[in-house]
Amino acid sequence: MAKTITRTWDPAEYLETEEDMAAYLEAALEEGDAALIAAALGDIARAKGMTQIARETGLGRESLYKALSPEGNPEFTTILKVINALGLKLHATAAHT
Repeated sequence: MAKTITRTWDPAEYLETEEDMAAYLEAALEEGDAALIAAALGDIARAKGMTQIARETGLGRESLYKALSPEGNPEFTTILKVINALGLKLHATAAHT
């Protein structure tokens, strides 16, 4: 029997349009998990090009990789800079009980 070869699934490979990226971030925001949100921003930044995002934010590429990983803990100012560089916006709505 032949061995099955697998590879790690990378969401950045499937984030092709700005609508894809916005929907992906929206789904992460709905979960309410800060680590998931940071990781989703990292995936989106990789899809757009981390070097470009680093240049636009004025932050180091390696520090962005670290901050926007599931283990990262980015400052809110970093999150805002990345969201702006990605061409995305955050929206607030009233929570329904």
